[in-house]
Order: sequence, then C-alpha cells, then structure tokens
Amino acid sequence: MLNRFNTNNLRGDAFGGLTAAVIALPMALAFGIAVGNASGVPEVGAAAGLWGAVIIGLVASLFGGTPTLISEPTGPMTVVFTSVVISFASTAESPEKALAMAFTVGVLAGVFQILFGLFRLGRYITMMPYTVISGFMSGIGIILVLLQLAPFLGQDPKGGVMGTLSQLPALIQGTQPMELSLAVITLAILWFTPSALKKVCPPQLLALVVGTLLAVSVFSGAGLRTIPSFSAEFPSLSMPDFSGGQIRMMVVNAAVLGMLGCIDALLTSVVADSLTRTEHDSNKELIGQGLANVASGLFGALPGAGATMGTVVNIQAGGRTALSGVIRAVVLMLVVLLAAPLASMIPLAVLAGIALKVGIDIIDWEFLKRAHHLSPKAAVITYGVIVLTVLVDLITAVGIGVFVANVLTIDRMSALQSKKVKTISTTDDDVELSEEEQSLLDQAAGKVLLFQLAGPMIFGVAKAISREHNAIGNCQAVVFDLSEVSHLGVTAAIALENAVKEAMEVGRQVFMVGATGSTANRLRKLKLLERLPERHITSDRLQALQLAVAELTPNA
Repeated sequence: MLNRFNTNNLRGDAFGGLTAAVIALPMALAFGIAVGNASGVPEVGAAAGLWGAVIIGLVASLFGGTPTLISEPTGPMTVVFTSVVISFASTAESPEKALAMAFTVGVLAGVFQILFGLFRLGRYITMMPYTVISGFMSGIGIILVLLQLAPFLGQDPKGGVMGTLSQLPALIQGTQPMELSLAVITLAILWFTPSALKKVCPPQLLALVVGTLLAVSVFSGAGLRTIPSFSAEFPSLSMPDFSGGQIRMMVVNAAVLGMLGCIDALLTSVVADSLTRTEHDSNKELIGQGLANVASGLFGALPGAGATMGTVVNIQAGGRTALSGVIRAVVLMLVVLLAAPLASMIPLAVLAGIALKVGIDIIDWEFLKRAHHLSPKAAVITYGVIVLTVLVDLITAVGIGVFVANVLTIDRMSALQSKKVKTISTTDDDVELSEEEQSLLDQAAGKVLLFQLAGPMIFGVAKAISREHNAIGNCQAVVFDLSEVSHLGVTAAIALENAVKEAMEVGRQVFMVGATGSTANRLRKLKLLERLPERHITSDRLQALQLAVAELTPNA
C-alpha cells in the first residue's frame, strides 16, 4: 500500500517539491481564509488551509497511485466545503461546532473515496459527459468568484452565494477604496506577470509578497484587514462530531465532496500521465486521496484533491516520483512552523485577489465560447448545469445534467442502432447476402421473411423491433438472424420475444439463427428458445433459409 521511494531522481524531485511548495503557500492561505470567513472563526481558516496542504500532500504522496500528483486544497473542493460550513453555521450552536461538523464531513468524504478505490470504481468516476463536467466546474468557478467579491471590495463575507447576490448593491456602495486598490494590483500581477519572470517566481507568490510589502509601506495607514494571528503548532487530533442532529445532511455532503475530489484528482492524474508518458493507478489514487482527506479532517484541516497547477509545476521542475510530493509537504510544514507569525501581515484583499483569479481560471472559457457551435443540446446542458450549480446545489446540477445528457445519448444511439434492425423478403434490399441465400429468397417469393439484427441492442431499439415485426404480413416463415448481435438488452429481448410469440400465434414458422454467448443465455432465461423446435435453432443463416423454404406450404 505504501509507495516505495528511490533517490535516482533526487535532484529533480527536490526542485519539483520545492517549487510546488512555493505555489501551494498563497493558495492554501487564500482557501483557508475563505473557509474561515464563512465559519465566523477567521483565525482558524489560515491554519486549516496551510495544514490541509501539508497533510493532504504528504498522505496522498505516500499512498496514492500517481507518482507526480500534487494534492492540496483546491478551488472546487474549497467551494463545496465552504458551502458545507455555511449550511452548518446557520444551525449549529456555535461557529466552532459548525466547523467540527464540517471537518467530520471531510473525514466521511475520505471514507467514501477509500470505498470507491477498494471497490475498483476508479475507471467509472470520470465516465461523465464533458458537458456536465464543464458545467459544474464552471459553476464552481463562478461561485468562488462570487464568494470573493466581498473581501475583494474590502468587506466581510455576506453569507454565501445568495447572500452575496442579494446584497450586491450594498457591497458596491460600501467599497473600501484602499482594499479594492490592493486587490486589483494583486489581480494585475497574476494576469500580467511576464513569462520570463514566471519561470523564476510563480505569480501567486509574487502577488503575495508584493501585496504584503505594499500593505506595510504604501498602504500602512489605511487600516487594511489582515490574516488573524494563529498558532504555528502542529494541529491536535480531534474525533468526528456527529452530535448536531444532521447526520443525513452530513453523509450527503460527504458523498458530494468525495465524488468531486475523485473527479478532480483523476482528471489531474490524466494530465500528469500526458506530461510524463506514464499511466496512473486510479483505484490506488482514490484510496490515497481518501486516506489524505480522513487524516486532514481528523486534524481540523481543509479537504483537498489533486491540484493541476501544482502537479504541472512539479513535473516541469523535474519531479518524477512520489518523493517530490513528500519533499513539498516537508518544506511547507517547515514554512508553517517557522514563519507563521509573519502571516498576520498579509492583507485579506491580496488573498481575495488570488482566490478570485483561481475562480476565473476554473471556468471552462474555451468550451463555453464554442459550446453552442458544437451542439445546441450540449450548450443547453452545460449552461443548465452552471445555473443549477450556482443557484441550487452541486448534487442537483450533476444529477439532472447526467440524466439529460444520458437520455439524449441513448436517443441518438437508439436511432443509429434502429437502422440495423431490418426485414428482408427480396434480394432488392441493401443487405449483403450470398448468391445461394438470394436464390432462396427469390424462390420463396416473399413467403420467407429474414428479420436481421446487428450490433448492441439496447432498450431504445425495442420500438424498432416492434415496428419491423409488423412487416410479417402474409409470409409463412420468419428467420430471426442474431449472428451480428453483440449485446441484447432486457427490453430489446422482450421486444424480440413478443415478435416471436405474435408470429407463432398467427401460424408462422419461426427460425432462430446465431444466438450465442450472452445473447443465447438471455433468450434461455426468457425461455424463448424452448418455444421453438430444436431443428429451427441453428448457427447458420443459409441452413435456416433452406429449412424455411423446404417447409413452405405450396399455393398458400
């Protein structure tokens, strides 16, 4: 279970881990403050974010299945976790109680992830339409932007997305010019840092340092709000808290958080694979992510997942093994333990600018700009999921999005597969038949009907089977050819059974060709083959046609 380490690439892993730690520091602070503000206990936020980056990064590297993956609190995970905190804060007896329940949700989310990995569900997690993934990720990005509007404008958070939207005029009217100026400068640094400078210093760290220096010099007398002071000690272990009477909500939120973490991590693992030309172990990665989130929650830290930015930077700097993630965690831990007192100098406006830029980057601009050109239906699904994610909740958005996308996909697949359900009574039909088979159909003069099915027969094809069997008409024999059927679904099998039964009820001779493997097994379970004489069941279409022609009644 525990990853093995080697020092063959020690220099590259050291540089990769160090660079990833530099990237992680401002992001962890920004996400931690966002959660702390939502809980009403801001002094807890920064520590929770930083220790989340340490614990998740360390445990996921030790047990995960993607050697170069950097795991830490991410924008999407922070948005969902912030929503969980806000929901508990409105009902819990104290902010500390709400946070304890939220951290318990983080632990449960990790348990879900471990179960997903143990049951080997890794390859199924990301089998979700891109329209839905793009929609909910873009919705999460919009939520993160909205949650940062208040601190970006120099004010306290206003109670989640709906609170921010309802009080938007008041927020704009109460803008603090100095804090807004600093936030805009931060955003400008993140956006316009030259590429050459980015290679030397990550824009996030540059924005954090420049913003803090400006706060203690140019804006020193402006009364800027800064990070509340917090203890630099290693967090203490705390047991999960289920005493709030909201166990059902906690389990539901944990399932959503766990699923999002799985998607986030596995999508980032695919990015890592493409850069390193390797292949990750998705189930092992889910177990590693789950253990990381369980550990993080037990120590009162933020949940997280695989982070694309940290992973890419790690690989580009030379990281190739899980040792890079361990080095990153150790470096970050030393920074937290030694430099925590300096954090109280960092303005909240700077962190708001950093988090707001993360939200903007999460939005899938590239796909949104061309979704309506690719497919109007795809655009409707994507935009619908965005609206539901922002205004309702993530689980509703994903549930409805997946349902609608799957219904549309099934409809398209059924239309294509229905074309492979054909009835043939003459050689004029566009079907490949041997000369002998064509001769037999000509000899039958329309009294033998070849009913051909091909490809996967899912439930959407049942209507086509029912429609085509109406062509039985005045024929005397029907040959059902299943030689090219790769899969026979239950609904399609029942439609086929009805076609056979109705043909037999009106006195037609029925022959079954090519039913093998799972198709034959499905027909046996329906006891359909038992209805036919043994000689009418064959593996050869030519033989079936010969039998059908031989049993024709003259002048019928």
